[in-house]
Amino acid sequence: MKRNLYGIFVAGGSGTRMGGPVPKQFLELGGVPVLQRTIGKFHDELPDMTVITVLPQKHFDSWKALCIEHDFNIPQILVSGGITRFHSVRNALSHVPDGAVVMIHDGVRPLISRELIRGLAEKAQEVPALIPVVPVTDTLKYKDGRYPDPQRSEIMGAQTPQCFWSEVIKDAYTQAYTDSFTDDASVVQAKNIPLSTIEGERFNLKITTPEDLPLAGFLISTANL
Repeated sequence: MKRNLYGIFVAGGSGTRMGGPVPKQFLELGGVPVLQRTIGKFHDELPDMTVITVLPQKHFDSWKALCIEHDFNIPQILVSGGITRFHSVRNALSHVPDGAVVMIHDGVRPLISRELIRGLAEKAQEVPALIPVVPVTDTLKYKDGRYPDPQRSEIMGAQTPQCFWSEVIKDAYTQAYTDSFTDDASVVQAKNIPLSTIEGERFNLKITTPEDLPLAGFLISTANL
């Protein structure tokens, strides 16, 4: 039987690295708030997905006002973010039943293609843990100057959405938090769950620093993302 889809869109951070008064998830990209653009793209491709949006509690009213201003009417379950991303995702998972597929995505990754969204949603029905990855193209160095250098052929960059059977990810998130949990896949891997991968996208970037926003705007205008 096909699993229902739940999307957790994590936008629980304060966005301090952007250096401005407006949280990065609320900044406009092509005239649309970044978070709206992200959620909207998933909804367009997967209209039956249940949307769970994770935000700092203090920003709930701001987000509701933006949704009204931009006529953004997609139903959402609003969840308060925690002290770390781990705790934010754990809060959101309390709203997800067993027997579903959960797609956990950074709310500030608005450039993902509909093809990748669809491909992940389809394959995630078959495997318990699935993430998109991209090759590392830069030469890697150790901070302490050790030699030989890490082999980039053995390393991939992990992206989101990271997709899991809900009973698998919910069980993984019963573990106590450690700073080794850098993404959802690392939480699942700590439970010895096999991790499957699919080819990600170079332009599926996370808007983190001030220069990322104009780059994303350029890609939207020139690459139809």
